[in-house]
Amino acid sequence: MARGFIRVYRTYNYVDKNPVIDKVRTLIQDEGLIAKLGIVHELSGVATTTIDNWLNGDTRNPQHGTIAAVITALGYEEQFVKTKDLDIEKERKVAAAWQERQEKKEKAKPNGHAKKKKRGA
Repeated sequence: MARGFIRVYRTYNYVDKNPVIDKVRTLIQDEGLIAKLGIVHELSGVATTTIDNWLNGDTRNPQHGTIAAVITALGYEEQFVKTKDLDIEKERKVAAAWQERQEKKEKAKPNGHAKKKKRGA
C-alpha cells in the first residue's frame, strides 16, 4: 500500500485522519495528561513518539492494538453499540451499487491512480 493512501469504505469514511485519534486525544485531555504523554507511555507501554505522532504528527491511521492499549490504560473500555436494524438484502444492494461506482471512478483515473497536485499550485 502506498504511503499516504487511505482506503475508502462505504460506511466509514474520513478525509484527513482516522476519527479515533480525536477521540483518544479527548480521553487524554480529560485525564489531564495531554502535556504528560510520558505518563501515558508509562501506563500503556505505547511509545511517547507514537502517541505524539497520532496527535500532532503524520500518523493518519493508527493500529487498533496501540489505540486499545492507551484507552484501556486510561481506564476506558471500547464498546460496540448497535444503532440501527438492518435489512440485509437492501444493504447488499446498496453496497454493490457503491462498489460499482468506486470501480468506475478508479477506471476513470489515468493509470488507475489519482493525479498528484503540483507543488505551489
